[in-house]
Amino acid sequence: MLKLLLDLYFTFFKIGAVTFGGGYAMLPILERELAQKKKWVSGDDLLDYYAVSQVTPGVIAVNVATFVGTKKAGVLGGVAATAGVVSPSVIIITVIALFISSFEDIVWVQKALAGVNVAVTALLSYAVFNFAKKSVKNWWGALFYICSFCAVFFLKLPSVLVVLAAIVLGLVIHFVSLAVSSARRGN
Repeated sequence: MLKLLLDLYFTFFKIGAVTFGGGYAMLPILERELAQKKKWVSGDDLLDYYAVSQVTPGVIAVNVATFVGTKKAGVLGGVAATAGVVSPSVIIITVIALFISSFEDIVWVQKALAGVNVAVTALLSYAVFNFAKKSVKNWWGALFYICSFCAVFFLKLPSVLVVLAAIVLGLVIHFVSLAVSSARRGN
């Protein structure tokens, strides 16, 4: 059990150390490390954890780490994975706070962060493309995708409302499909 807990901690420590740009940029790294290399979760499970993490309070990366850790090793696994993913940030912020008084005024730091922003944009584009490929499985999914994008991008609706509307519509479609298939079997 200790070996698994340490593996969870160090795997998520590595993920937390190389992820810039927050939870969205983390998706391709999570998929590669957790679904492909470690095989701790399936790609579909990871997408489910990611989706739930977006609508629950807290940081997406921490929520995903907690879900995966808990799935692998119960509460202690959740604690180990969560501690692992937040440790790099705590260490980096502590070092910055101790040694640099006005971090944002240093020109080379500004240039480095500008470069990181470009890389994060590429990671986000990759994550969105892969997420869409796995999530949009039929014409209902394509319709949800287009409507959700338009609601957020053009209408500026809060993403929580869009997700809640998608949940309701998904359940309505599910129950209507069940009723139709039940009616067909009854005839």
